[in-house]
Amino acid sequence: MAEIDYEVEYNNRARVPENPELMAGWARDAAAYRTQCPPRVMSYGPGARNRIDFFAGDRPGPTVVFIHGGYWQALGGSSFSHCARGLNAHGISVAIPTYDLCPNVTVADIIEQMRAATCALAKLEQRLVIAGHSAGGHLAACMLATDWPAIDAALPRDLVMAAYAISGLFDLVPLVGTSINKALGLDDASAKAASPLFWTPPKGASLDAVVGERESAEYFRQSRAIAEQWGSAGVATQFGVVAAANHFTAIAPLADPDSPMVARLKRLAGG
Repeated sequence: MAEIDYEVEYNNRARVPENPELMAGWARDAAAYRTQCPPRVMSYGPGARNRIDFFAGDRPGPTVVFIHGGYWQALGGSSFSHCARGLNAHGISVAIPTYDLCPNVTVADIIEQMRAATCALAKLEQRLVIAGHSAGGHLAACMLATDWPAIDAALPRDLVMAAYAISGLFDLVPLVGTSINKALGLDDASAKAASPLFWTPPKGASLDAVVGERESAEYFRQSRAIAEQWGSAGVATQFGVVAAANHFTAIAPLADPDSPMVARLKRLAGG
């Protein structure tokens, strides 16, 4: 069997040369949506990036959280405001947190920041469905597998009802030898410790792991692996493919109220 070239498999910017134009499109669409629907800004910590943009819906019920990607070292929630459009059109509230970036913090620190953001959202007294893209997919799975009463005895065990990971990373060990790890500073032990694939599966919870049709074999492997492993341990898992999508276009359906992705998230949120 040929050795896997992890640099090729995980370097999405090299795999999709038009990524600058696609990310510029995110920024334009996000700014337009923020003008149309200004969010309520919530704080979950002392830092400038410890913020949540909350796009309120007009119906009661669970909130959907969207955690952005960027390999834990780039971007921020404000570039993804338009990802609230599809669910907002159905009256569902969407929260988009931002977090500090590597190398200023570690991946483990970012996991803790997203736990703090989740605890802040818990004060709204709604259950949560947590979606995320790429590194955000990793963080969504981490939030689903978190023991919330162990963090705060007042929190319900099912605070996070479900996770929907788009092009997620659940086993970080393959990144250790790649250029991506320059900012992350992971070794095999810390990479495994931060990998939800190796955590206790959240039995009774629900996880969707979807990947763009045009993504690398490793991205397919990652999503299939967590769906199969967690599924065999009692998690209600689904593996899916976003048709004709690459790593950067896989989130486009979130902005479309009529997309199957939005319909699935609506169902997960009880709609």
